[in-house]
Amino acid sequence: MLSTMSSFFLRTLREDPADAEIISHKLLVRAGYIRRAAPGIYTWLPAGLRVLGKVERIVREEMAAIGVQEVHFPALLPREPYEATGRWTEYGENLFRLQDRRKNDYLLAPTHEEMFTLLVKDLYSSYKDLPAQLYQVQTKYRDEARPRAGIVRGREFIMKDAYSFDIDADGLAASYELYRGAYLRIFERLGLPVAVVEADAGAMGGSRSEEFLFPTPAGEDTFVRSPGGYAANVEAVVTLVPEPVVHDVEPPAPTMVRTPGADTIDTLVTSLDAEAPRTDGRPWAAADTLKNLVLALSHPDGEREIVVVGIPGDRAMDEKRAEVAFAPAEVETATADDLRKHPELVPGYIGPRPEHARGDEKAVRYLLDPRVVDGSVWASGADEDGVHVVGLVAGRDFVADGTVEIADVRAGDPAPDGSGPLELARGMEMGHIFQLGTKYAEALGLSVLDPNGKAVTVTMGSYGLGVTRAVAAIVEATADEKGLSWPAVVAPFHVHVLATGKGEEIFAAAADLAGRLADAGAEVLYDDRPKVSAGVKFADAELIGVPYSLVVGRGLANGVVEVRNRATDEREELAPDDAAAEILRRLAADGVLPE
Repeated sequence: MLSTMSSFFLRTLREDPADAEIISHKLLVRAGYIRRAAPGIYTWLPAGLRVLGKVERIVREEMAAIGVQEVHFPALLPREPYEATGRWTEYGENLFRLQDRRKNDYLLAPTHEEMFTLLVKDLYSSYKDLPAQLYQVQTKYRDEARPRAGIVRGREFIMKDAYSFDIDADGLAASYELYRGAYLRIFERLGLPVAVVEADAGAMGGSRSEEFLFPTPAGEDTFVRSPGGYAANVEAVVTLVPEPVVHDVEPPAPTMVRTPGADTIDTLVTSLDAEAPRTDGRPWAAADTLKNLVLALSHPDGEREIVVVGIPGDRAMDEKRAEVAFAPAEVETATADDLRKHPELVPGYIGPRPEHARGDEKAVRYLLDPRVVDGSVWASGADEDGVHVVGLVAGRDFVADGTVEIADVRAGDPAPDGSGPLELARGMEMGHIFQLGTKYAEALGLSVLDPNGKAVTVTMGSYGLGVTRAVAAIVEATADEKGLSWPAVVAPFHVHVLATGKGEEIFAAAADLAGRLADAGAEVLYDDRPKVSAGVKFADAELIGVPYSLVVGRGLANGVVEVRNRATDEREELAPDDAAAEILRRLAADGVLPE
């Protein structure tokens, strides 16, 4: 296939878009692959669609290889199935809701579990029909509060979502491993190294859940790994809980300490060193203090609940861990208006809240970090302005309604499985697979008859892969300071032929080579623009990122043209026929043309 720069719908930009933060956002816009239509919504241009189509093709090939069949659902869906599973409210403000002219409620689907479930329910009724494997490549919609990073976190995006339907848990486990292997092959073919990590199931529900993360500083997810092989998204990390502290001698009763102006952990430590030195001789540390955070939970039914969470003073709240811990409620720091309704909470001096756990239903719910074990001793607020308490013993002087994991995970923390200290890294989520179990089948009545004629609930798995995200991740993995650098397997074109001179013989030779390469099966972009300088053509070629360039210029007078490798910047002068043969050889080695 041959395309020419003079007619191909593509315009490059020299400046980065003002709202772009990461390299994929900058370069995909500048190189003419996407254009912003609205916040978090992008138009795909011809070059971008070519890349997107090749990513989709690889996904489809690997789905076909494990026997999954493709369907296609509408994006506009009725309310009722999502109401049956509870997700009409659980998704909160992230769900695009709308009404038709008859005031019937609809949504723009963020995922399609309900529709897949109902489809199988409509057509299958016997264990003999199972297992069933279905998938689609479909546009999804989520009303992101802060869309960012171009196509990485948008309001409209393309996802491959697949679902398995099995008669029992053993069948689900087999299906899960089938998709897990297919995902690893997809990312290998795309040239994307991924870390497979334990993950939280979130609103999807289910038991086992894993994410496929592409390690990159541009990623929004933090994940951890240990020398012994443990790996998890930070939201899924479970604190290794210390044993309760046993004292040889009962600690003395708590002591009130005047600490005026000590309304932060740092100022509290300084004040305690001056006003209440420790008996063991060492200075006070933030880890000796109990920080009590006041949070507001907005539940899907509209209730706004205030809770207090006690965490060690040397830790901070991790917002994503808090979102997971309190889902489906939305979490934010309590406002001044919230605090005015609870005068017992004195900002900067809040102490443990034992009242609710002891039967006072009007009291604010109080939760603790798992590290605050019975017998541990703390300094904390006294619920009085300018006053703290030292010598508070957990389990003796205060209790809680439960524990909650919202504190940050740090490098050096022990892995939950005992496999060593954790290290932290950033990653971009590329895929997420779930063992859903029977959640959706039960809610929507999906059952089949087993060999004994008894109705059994079907067990399901869900397997999502971000197609548009894959495009961005490939850019993050391969681009350089000059522009894009596509692997041949997903590049919009295989070869970029440049005529970099003014003589007719140069353009004639370039057109001839471009035509011959196209006839041999290569996808060719020929820069035939007659009044564009060589410098501009080279800059455009580097920005657009086609893997191989064939430059026809002044060297033609000496019987040579230049072959360039975009990824390595290697250059080689060859006779025109040899240059064409060399490019075809390289494309065969890349697996995009036959040997």
